[in-house]
Amino acid sequence: MTATRAQPGRNASPRTARAINDRLALRLLQEEGPLTAAQLKELTGMSRPSVADLVERLQDSGLIEVVGESGAARRGPNARVYGIVADRAHVAGLDVRIDSIGVEIADLLGRTLSRAELAVPADADPARTIEDGIALLLGAAGGTPLHTVACGAPGLINPVTGRLTVTGELPTWHGDLVDEVRSRLGVPVLLENEVNLAAVAEQRVRGAAEGDTFVLLWIGGGVGAALVLDGRLRRGNSGGAGEVGFLPLSHSGRIPSSTNCDDGFHGLAGSRAVCELARAHGLPVPGSDAAAAAAAVRAGTPAFRSELAARIALGAAAVCAVLDPGQVVLAGEVGSAGGQDLADRVSATLARLSPLRTDVRPTAVPTGPILRGAVITAMDSAQQALFPPSA
Repeated sequence: MTATRAQPGRNASPRTARAINDRLALRLLQEEGPLTAAQLKELTGMSRPSVADLVERLQDSGLIEVVGESGAARRGPNARVYGIVADRAHVAGLDVRIDSIGVEIADLLGRTLSRAELAVPADADPARTIEDGIALLLGAAGGTPLHTVACGAPGLINPVTGRLTVTGELPTWHGDLVDEVRSRLGVPVLLENEVNLAAVAEQRVRGAAEGDTFVLLWIGGGVGAALVLDGRLRRGNSGGAGEVGFLPLSHSGRIPSSTNCDDGFHGLAGSRAVCELARAHGLPVPGSDAAAAAAAVRAGTPAFRSELAARIALGAAAVCAVLDPGQVVLAGEVGSAGGQDLADRVSATLARLSPLRTDVRPTAVPTGPILRGAVITAMDSAQQALFPPSA
């Protein structure tokens, strides 16, 4: 554990100081797990009486409870161990893809309680899909009321309205599903670009340092990027930061349009292009979706992987030339399947393309990053609402 001292400020009122200390204690209990009063004293730098008051205050508020006793061998009674009341609220994450809807229900500490997924055929009726999506969410919740829902979907999230602006050939029912969830559940429903949520999961799971900067490059059915600059997710003026599929990079020499990125970086590194490249290298690849592309990468020859890495490095070089993030994380079905080998190949090519020193690494969340990011987002929002404010 790393000691973190409470610093409410010289001019803070007693009430504000208590709120700051409460927030600090709750954050430590979330990050470190259950702690004794003595451990809270050590980590916060507070006095013993102040910690005792804090513990009593948080217990009376129903935010923490005794979850056990310390096993230290010493004279006298064992010390009580306190933990967050995780069942005080449940949250949900939604992953709305082109061909599926995924749901994860979690407690206030982000621990998964249930998961469910629904396949959505290309010819599915939009109204029926919305009803099935609502039923999937409610069924996964099992009748338990939800405090907050966070949803990830492809496209631009309007920073003013909070609604989804569909780009390219994405289905229009995405935005309608989110609106229907908001209407029927009557709880906060947060909407975020799905690649941004993958970056949220990456940042939290990897334990990135405060102020860390990286770009998460999503290579899957489509391509996209999420920008975490100085520790903060950056969405851009219109919510479109990271729409790298529209970068004018292609073998054809044509350029993308505002509604179609097939002649952009998407057409160079998306799943369809990856599958075509694999077949050109003699690999038997049925289909052209993200799953087929990921399987091709796992089974691919060194020559195929090197050519794929060269394509990915073109997009990475364009991003790095503008942002100089120092770190690029390869995620998505293809990025995850390539692992460290693909990251090393991209790194080698990128070093020849760009003078900027950039660390390329595989994602730390190879499975379900969008759902995990959605749950983290919903959990953080619920804690902000339920826990005392920091000032």
